[in-house]
Amino acid sequence: MSNHLINEKSPYLLQHAQNPVDWYPWGKDALDTAKLLDKPVLLSVGYSTCHWCHVMAHESFEDPGISKIINDHFIAIKVDREERPDIDHIYMTATTSMTGQGGWPLTVFLTPQGDPFYGGTYFPPYAKWGSVGFIDLLNSIANEWKLDRENILSSGRSITEGLRRHSQAASTSEKMEETLLDGAFQQMRGQFDPTYGGFGSAPKFPMGHNLSFLLRYYKRCDQKEALNMVEKTLTAMHNGGIWDHLAGGFHRYSTDQNWHVPHFEKMLYDQALLSRSYLEGYQVTGLAEFAQVARETLDYVLKNMTDKQGGFYSAEDADSLTSPGGHLKEGVFYVFSFSEIEEALGRDMAGIFNFCYGVLPQGNAAFDPHGEFKGKNILYRAHSLMEAEGKFHRQTDEIQDILTLGLSKLSALRDLRPRPHIDNKILCDWNGLMIASFAFAGRVLGETKYAKVAAKAADFILDRMMAGHRLLHRWRDDGSDSSRAGIPAFLEDYAFFIYGLLELYEATFQDKYLDRAQRLADVMIELFVDRSGGFYMTAFDAEGLIIRPKESYDGALPSGNSVAALILLKLYAFTKKEAYLTQVEALFGYFASLVAQAPYAHSFLLAALDWKCGGPIEITFQGARGDATVAEMLKVLYKNFIPSKVVKFSQDLNGRAQAQICFRGTCRAPIEDIDVFTDEVG
Repeated sequence: MSNHLINEKSPYLLQHAQNPVDWYPWGKDALDTAKLLDKPVLLSVGYSTCHWCHVMAHESFEDPGISKIINDHFIAIKVDREERPDIDHIYMTATTSMTGQGGWPLTVFLTPQGDPFYGGTYFPPYAKWGSVGFIDLLNSIANEWKLDRENILSSGRSITEGLRRHSQAASTSEKMEETLLDGAFQQMRGQFDPTYGGFGSAPKFPMGHNLSFLLRYYKRCDQKEALNMVEKTLTAMHNGGIWDHLAGGFHRYSTDQNWHVPHFEKMLYDQALLSRSYLEGYQVTGLAEFAQVARETLDYVLKNMTDKQGGFYSAEDADSLTSPGGHLKEGVFYVFSFSEIEEALGRDMAGIFNFCYGVLPQGNAAFDPHGEFKGKNILYRAHSLMEAEGKFHRQTDEIQDILTLGLSKLSALRDLRPRPHIDNKILCDWNGLMIASFAFAGRVLGETKYAKVAAKAADFILDRMMAGHRLLHRWRDDGSDSSRAGIPAFLEDYAFFIYGLLELYEATFQDKYLDRAQRLADVMIELFVDRSGGFYMTAFDAEGLIIRPKESYDGALPSGNSVAALILLKLYAFTKKEAYLTQVEALFGYFASLVAQAPYAHSFLLAALDWKCGGPIEITFQGARGDATVAEMLKVLYKNFIPSKVVKFSQDLNGRAQAQICFRGTCRAPIEDIDVFTDEVG
């Protein structure tokens, strides 16, 4: 048997297409059916690589008894939050306002008109861990719908009105002042963990754009503490279990304070944001370790998350099969028993390896509230090479060779296991971030292969994910002949992809990428602008929802408004088109009061403010394409951390290679000598 999800493209929706729950995809049909049958709506939002989504599906949505309760009393709607971030944003905001917390799976009960009246996240079938049981909750709401309908309808209308007020809460009467940069730094300083790096306690999230902001603050104010916070965090994350020591790439977050026990899914956007942070950290510090982490992260994406046509997949699951034909379990692909390691490496090699990577006979997951990793080891760098040298009386080079060989042997062993599921959706917005990071890496690392990867992905989107002059949000090849691209693009798709195109232009100097960036920016303004300032998440002609969301908060991903501010500032520097600067001024004015209340929560937007306050450095290279002098100057340029800059190229087949540096309308004399250029940008 199958339900209404059977013809969807989303891997998440297809995971539920055979459930006994009569799921509908979001749309008019589902809501009209709720109105016709006079039933409330059960809205379940998640994504295909979400561990607790899998748990709730197995416990409740695959259970015939629970499914019957749902089918009898509700219209059930499934939403992939990655396909429909607008729906997810609205109902996550509602749930957070009702309960004080959010997350996935998101479970929300709506009136047939779409008004939310009760919400939560994961519910076990029966009450445990202080949570109400899902069966009891379903029966209670079904009963209340019959006996106290008006109270539910009134509550739903009230919550929707609160959402509407929240979405219009910003003020246009203030100016976004430079002092907000200081406020954000002070808040980050107060949240910083001096022992383990990062911010707060547990769970601990990477938040690469926060680190990038701190590097800009260090550059602006010569604030050494900001740099120390970044160095500590980048080093601690790389040493921790949140980093995949065998294949590269970062897991979603750490469940404990010291980065050891991760939630094992790998998201494309984390790889994009964190590789950028490590590259910028490398520019500032010169630490080769940071460059290597970025390189290994990008190589992981190339090997495991890149479609043959060029686009990047969305995520790799936290769960995988315990064995072929076994059951799904969190992190099983990534963890090892003590005996497995000793058998694979031999006792002598394993002794050194286990010391350095914290491997224990009883397992090393000190934080394991659900007992999922009992007797297992999550690799992390427990001891340095110098500590191992003192313990084993061997040279550090020899120890490093042993560790490298040990990692290789364990990697080969792990490759024999069933791999976690890959969500092979290609999302325009997340791809834009990844394109930007690959393009940036091509320049910083001096490796042209990364710029070529970025170009192939950008060309894929321009060729396959456009409908006329407008972007589409999602592409997926499911093996059928039906359309693979769909869903009108959101603000984030435009802003993030334009960001990628601008980085790609600076990496390749191919004019087509700058031209397409400008054209798409004009479309973005036309579709999403709010005349009061800033941009809505959805286009003016998009499906009507209970509110038209508008967001400035930089969470796991930077907001569309934050990235829009930066790309419009960059486009103004490239084109001098006043309309771009006007939009930025209006955006800053609209969100000024919100940012002043919580500067720490707007780190990417404040990076754009830093750009505006500092004024960009404009560097124009001139000469023949492939000129050795220009190439050498570019190599020098990208050794330095100069975040507020635009780099242009003007082809001149007859003239000598040179560079001209302009700042705030004043241009210096053209430079032809490498040493002089080095002094100017160093």
